[in-house]
Amino acid sequence: MSVVLQGTGVTKIFGGLTAMAEVDFTLEEGGIYGLIGPNGAGKSTLFNLITGYYPLTSGDIAFGGRSLGTMATYRRNQIGIARAFQISKPFPALTVLENVTVGAMFGGHGRGSASDIARHAIRTAGLEDVAHRHAQELTVGTLRKLEIARAIATGPKLLLADEPCAGLNPSETVEMVACLRSVREQGTTIWLVEHDMRAVTQVCERIFVIDAGRKVAEGTPDEVVNDPHVISAYLGEPAESILA
Repeated sequence: MSVVLQGTGVTKIFGGLTAMAEVDFTLEEGGIYGLIGPNGAGKSTLFNLITGYYPLTSGDIAFGGRSLGTMATYRRNQIGIARAFQISKPFPALTVLENVTVGAMFGGHGRGSASDIARHAIRTAGLEDVAHRHAQELTVGTLRKLEIARAIATGPKLLLADEPCAGLNPSETVEMVACLRSVREQGTTIWLVEHDMRAVTQVCERIFVIDAGRKVAEGTPDEVVNDPHVISAYLGEPAESILA
């Protein structure tokens, strides 16, 4: 498989604080990856570096073999990087379909009409039953799926999903896991930050673990949850207790 995203020596320093130190990562096309670690470990910083909200201090991030350098955030979206945020901020007075259509209008070009793209994104996210409801009427779980739908309407090759399961009840989490799998089936690579370890181990094929701005582990879900360093730095207890 081809490499979608690769980071080499990714480093970010804010004044005297090293928020990210020499982190390497490789994401292959069509996979679902996880990014876990304690609060303040640098997970959001890494996503901000990938999307261009922060400039790199040193190192390099390449997308599809092309160094992103100082490319503007909107250009990164145009070439295929989308981000779904933990806190969804749709246009409350617009319907689900209208919100997703806005995302389609600002995505890659030449993929068909914005309304057709939006309807496809809504089907992928499992939102057909609420397509004509206003965003202000939606539950938290449905808003999270709307955030995913708006992101994938831009036509990304890579979706960065920031805690899509946070605050969801068990049934909503099951729906979100199904939603993410559906997005991947459309050919989009996914990298998600998530604290719900059950969801992470269910949906992710490979997991990166960072602590204090450094990568401390990488591997399959089984390898990561049984890694003594990960248990000590993040999980706090054996995997059997957490995933039981």
